[in-house]
Amino acid sequence: MPIIKYMTTAFFNNKVVAITGGSDGIGKALVDLLISMGAKVATCGRNQDKLYDLQIAHSGKPLHTLVADVSSYNDCKNFIDTTIQVFGGIDILINNAGISMRALLKDVDVDVMEKVMAINFNGTLYCTKLALDSIIERKGTIVGVSSIAGYRGLPGRSGYSASKFAVNGFLEALRTELMDSGANVMWVCPGFTASNIRHVALNNEGKSHGESPMDEAKLMSSEKCAEHILNAIEKRKRTLVLTFKGKQTVFINRFFPALADKLVKKFFFKNGELVH
Repeated sequence: MPIIKYMTTAFFNNKVVAITGGSDGIGKALVDLLISMGAKVATCGRNQDKLYDLQIAHSGKPLHTLVADVSSYNDCKNFIDTTIQVFGGIDILINNAGISMRALLKDVDVDVMEKVMAINFNGTLYCTKLALDSIIERKGTIVGVSSIAGYRGLPGRSGYSASKFAVNGFLEALRTELMDSGANVMWVCPGFTASNIRHVALNNEGKSHGESPMDEAKLMSSEKCAEHILNAIEKRKRTLVLTFKGKQTVFINRFFPALADKLVKKFFFKNGELVH
């Protein structure tokens, strides 16, 4: 896989990078790319078979994997503690694990909203808190993989939007707290990216939809998204918003919110039905 020309592989050589949700999509692309750059990588996920396949694919390389559900504080503690035990510390934490939803509020069970918040926000909170001392010591970086839904509430994704707004606000507060520490805090918003997150998005009953409403072939690949994220980490950016549509949405929502309401409604609904 060609690496974008403005990123240097040397920066990540021997860095210890902990990535949640590394068995699929953007997370897996980050693992693959970082391993190729000489990083020491730790990742977790809920699917043991996928983690095993990842371990086999990178046999002999410095890769630590652990089955964990980031909505569980104890699982997060086990992941962070074992990463520090195996590699001696953490330079970069990428809070990538996440789950989406697709259902109107009037139809959705509250349990679905709570599950989305537990994985997307609590998982970021737990891992960040647990890795904080090591990252501050190493003057490293904390990353949250957020979403355009963290800037603009999206219909059918009210719980997902709430969780990503929470992630953005949490990391913005933490960034300010750590400004004099030498550590960097950033959040990235990939926009619509070809990944597994829409296939496993929860419906109104908390079950996976099993299909994506998007034309995945036309979306940015997980691999390209991973390259952009690592470039932003190297440059110690504050935020990263990817794709033209993503940047356009953030801009219009900030300066022309009433227009954004109409455009978002038009995109997500057809004949009164949620189509995206």
